[in-house]
Amino acid sequence: MFTERIRKKAEPIWQKSMAHPFIEGLQKGTLSKESFRFYLIQDYFYLKAFGEIHQIASQNTNDPEIKELFMKNIAGIESSEISVRETFFKELAITEEEIRQTEIAPNTYHYITHMYKEAYSKSVGRTVAALLPCYWLYQEIGEALILKGSPDSLYQRWIETYDSSGYKATVDRQKKVTNKLASVASETERKQMEQAFLISSYEELYFWEMGYQKEEWSDKYVSL
Repeated sequence: MFTERIRKKAEPIWQKSMAHPFIEGLQKGTLSKESFRFYLIQDYFYLKAFGEIHQIASQNTNDPEIKELFMKNIAGIESSEISVRETFFKELAITEEEIRQTEIAPNTYHYITHMYKEAYSKSVGRTVAALLPCYWLYQEIGEALILKGSPDSLYQRWIETYDSSGYKATVDRQKKVTNKLASVASETERKQMEQAFLISSYEELYFWEMGYQKEEWSDKYVSL
């Protein structure tokens, strides 16, 4: 299967995500709340774009099954945003004013830009391949962390979000659609789908680092 092949290629990247200090800190309960707050705000920015990219993709397909999947996912993303804001944001006292005053971090910007690039290619195959790591990697992380649990109740609830039968079913549907589109794609498009998947895998890894370091813009990213 196409997804099994690209997942195997991404293995070294995903292993680095699994072993990242951000993820280890969630499991051990040692991650600073400042880093987690920063991650949540940046993830809020990301999810806004994530929903819009699903909307663009739904407009680029005439396949009713795929269109329905995108629309269901949009509803799920909106529900997730509400849940995060009512639980994690509330508990950590993250306000609308703080969100407005927080700049989008370099990696968040880079990841979103990559996703829009794939969406505006008008290739639904490239778009779903770019979206897939966000779904699939979080499932694998949730399954790995739930076995050990976290002594921090807040982090434990975050882990449980990504270890449920409903979430696994969503990931399985994403993989199924990705395989379906890869099976009818040209060789060139399949290579582009693979590249989109691998870039998103790297971006996921860098997203943990962004949150861990509370990444800001600097001369490293901007030439003056």
